[in-house]
This record gives sequence, C-alpha cells and structure tokens, in this order.
Amino acid sequence: MLGLALALCNADRVVMSVAIVPLSLSRGWSRSFSGIVQSSFLWGYLISPIAGGTLVDYYGGKVVMAWGVALWLLATFLTPWAAETSLWALLAMRALLGIAEGVALPCMNNMVSRWFPKTELARAVGLAMAGFQLGSAIGLTLSPILMSQGGILGPFVIFGLSGFLWVLVWLSATSSTPERNPQISKYELEYILGKGQKSFPMENKTKTTKVIPPFRRLLSKLPTWSLIVANAMHGWGFFVILSWMPIYFNSIYHVDLRQAAWFSAVPWSVMAIMGYFGGMWSDMLIQSGTSVTLTRKIFQVLAFNLIKKSRE
Repeated sequence: MLGLALALCNADRVVMSVAIVPLSLSRGWSRSFSGIVQSSFLWGYLISPIAGGTLVDYYGGKVVMAWGVALWLLATFLTPWAAETSLWALLAMRALLGIAEGVALPCMNNMVSRWFPKTELARAVGLAMAGFQLGSAIGLTLSPILMSQGGILGPFVIFGLSGFLWVLVWLSATSSTPERNPQISKYELEYILGKGQKSFPMENKTKTTKVIPPFRRLLSKLPTWSLIVANAMHGWGFFVILSWMPIYFNSIYHVDLRQAAWFSAVPWSVMAIMGYFGGMWSDMLIQSGTSVTLTRKIFQVLAFNLIKKSRE
C-alpha cells in the first residue's frame, strides 16, 4: 500500500512535466516562465515534509498519509480548471500539490521503521521506493496517451480519481503500527518487534510520545546536516530529470511528446529495479554482521560516485 501511494505521488507529480509542453505552446510561455510553473510545486514541498514528519510522529502514518493523498488527488483533479481560470490559481494548485505530497516520504519512513525489523528495513524501503520511481514511469508514459484522448484535462482527471479507491482501501486495511492491527498474529508481532533477537533489539521500536521533535537538538548534530546535504545534492539531479526530461527530448531531439515521455521514463524504471536490489544487498550486509551505520555509508558513497561518473 505504501508503494502504491508513492506511485500515485510521482504519477500525479510528473503529469505537469508532460502537460507543460502543450500548455506553454498554447499560452506562449517562455522556457523560464515554464520553469516557474514547474517549480511552484516545490514551494509547497519545501516545508511540508518537516510539518508532515511532526504530524506522523504525533498522529501516526495511517491518518496523515490518508489526508495527504486525498489532498494531492484533489489538487491534481482541479489543476486543469485552475489553469483555465488564472495563472495564480494554477500556481496555487501546484503549491497545494507540493504541500500535500510532502507528507508521503515521512509517512513511509515512519511506518516502515515500525513494521519491519532492522534486517529487512532496506528491502522494505527499496520496495516502497520502487513504487515511487515506477509512478514516474507510469505517469510519463500514460500522460501523452490520455492527453491524445481527452486533451490536457485527461491525465489530471484519471490520475486524480483513481487514487480515491486507494484511500478507501488504505483506511480499511492498514494501521500505523503492528500492535494496532487486529489481523496480525502473536508470532509475527514478536518477529517485527525483534523479541528474542539479541543482535537487533527493537524493544522501543513502536513506542510513541506526542511531543514536538527537538529540532534544535537535531540541527546541532553532524549526521543531520550530512543527510540534508546528501539529499540536496541528490535532489538537484532528481528534480531536473523529473521536470525537464520531456521538454529536453521534445526541444533538442524534436521527437513527439509521446516518444519524449517514453524516453524520459527509462531512468525511473531502472531506478525502481536497482533500488530494490540495493536494499536487498544492504540487508545482506547487515545480516552478515556489518553495522547499520557503516552499511548506510557504503551505499551512500557508492551511489554518489556512480551519479558523478554518469554526469561526467
């Protein structure tokens, strides 16, 4: 369910990456102005993960994710009408989409950490993030087809409406922590909590306290800033590819919009596959006795070196 939610998240996000091409042509927007429209999503996305993480710690991932998905589906559904109304309405709707989608990754991380033992965490994250990447591929490939049938309105309406079924299933079939799930067995609960596993104690894993996170203390720690910098460096390339690839192929190589979207979907499909295998290899290292911290550092350094080589 988390993987499907993240697939919806990125599918709804990349629709504008395809739709911006006909929108720019029909309204006479310059490339720089198209960039403003694209970046308006990030205005909301910049702050909401912090607020979203706080809300998830306080209320649990089930409630926050449900509200987040419902709001971003509504924003997606209303985007084409906002575009017809005024530019400010379009920018506001894109910012709302960013605000709502900002809670997705905090919810995923929180729930995975509570539902999986340490020896399976990386695979679980890899599987959920595979949905995240495949959502980009699905959104990019289907958007031109839907636009050819229903105009620019088509993909926004289809992706917006399809997610409400996910919300109904999510509310009826999931829980924020395993202890709250009435269908879980005692054996599985003890396995998740790590009872009897001396190497990976998880006694305090599902303990929650409703307090504001100690932001000052977090920001005083070097590991926090290391992760912030790592995500900033990753995000630069990530969002350039996410937002500009269809425009790049359409403008530089003069392929039609459908081909441009298909070419743009290739990196996301590869990321989905490699993300899962990366998680599996990470778990194997931890199970063989390598510390969690060292394992995370190895894969982070390896990933950034590969990114550097690909850009060169």
